[in-house]
Amino acid sequence: MTMTTTNGVNGTHGPAPTSGAAKLKANRAKAIVDAAYAGKYAIPAVCCYNLEAVLATVRAAEAKRSPALIQLFPWSIEFADGLLLHAAAEAADKATVPIGVHMDHAQSPEVIRRSADLGGYDGIMVDMSHYDKKDNMRLSRELVEYCNARGIITECEPGRINGSEDGIADTEGMEEILTTPEQAEEFVALGIDWLAPAFGNVHGPYGPKGPLLDFPRLERIHKQVGDRVRLVLHGAHEDYFGEDLLRKCISYGMAKVNINGPVAAAWLKVQGELTGKVPITKIIEEQTNAMQAVVEYHMDWLMSTGKA
Repeated sequence: MTMTTTNGVNGTHGPAPTSGAAKLKANRAKAIVDAAYAGKYAIPAVCCYNLEAVLATVRAAEAKRSPALIQLFPWSIEFADGLLLHAAAEAADKATVPIGVHMDHAQSPEVIRRSADLGGYDGIMVDMSHYDKKDNMRLSRELVEYCNARGIITECEPGRINGSEDGIADTEGMEEILTTPEQAEEFVALGIDWLAPAFGNVHGPYGPKGPLLDFPRLERIHKQVGDRVRLVLHGAHEDYFGEDLLRKCISYGMAKVNINGPVAAAWLKVQGELTGKVPITKIIEEQTNAMQAVVEYHMDWLMSTGKA
């Protein structure tokens, strides 16, 4: 019996690849972000904590005819095994536009291996940045190979993007280390596909001065490795990263942008306004609509609207 895939980059059906190398070549998340880089736009990677966020992402992508990534934290595996992952993968498979599923900030080798073996992820961020450099490089190499053998692409973070976010070890007290072109080259040599440089961006809230982004540094990193890997923007806090700043980051080579805070805030806002006033099904529907609206305007800002 021949198996088929249901969501390639063009949405067509075809034989499902079987070997790790063949799966890597056909990896939909890689194709989605590569196309964005070539087209000088960026893909919204929407952090999803529940099924409503998954639905909101897919519905926004279909409404805007935009590619997208559904992004889960390791918490989703620790909390619910593969249930949310497989729901996300099914939603991506059934979508009428290209959508991939990616794990953000996987900091445990055990969780990475478990997640890769569950099936459903197109990409996994191998984040060993809380280890010293020697162990970081050793573990990253091992885990990149493990994922690649299963057809899963990988993302790594040279340097350290300080701050804290759900599922990420709190590193507020660590010295901030910005990525250098030389560090970027070392990580590219591991076989990664996406690289998240630290150039003044942080996870979570910024300090009173706001983002102090080192664009000349980002330019040097892009010049050094941009021909081989795609750059990913972390720390795009909604208080600062509007249309203009996001598009500036894209002009420096960013092709994937993680969207987290404003989507979660939309969900919480509706819950606070409607709890106890309407049926729970109505709350869920309105939460999904609110999150969809946030994803949609980010697609406009990132210029991915109409690219599917």
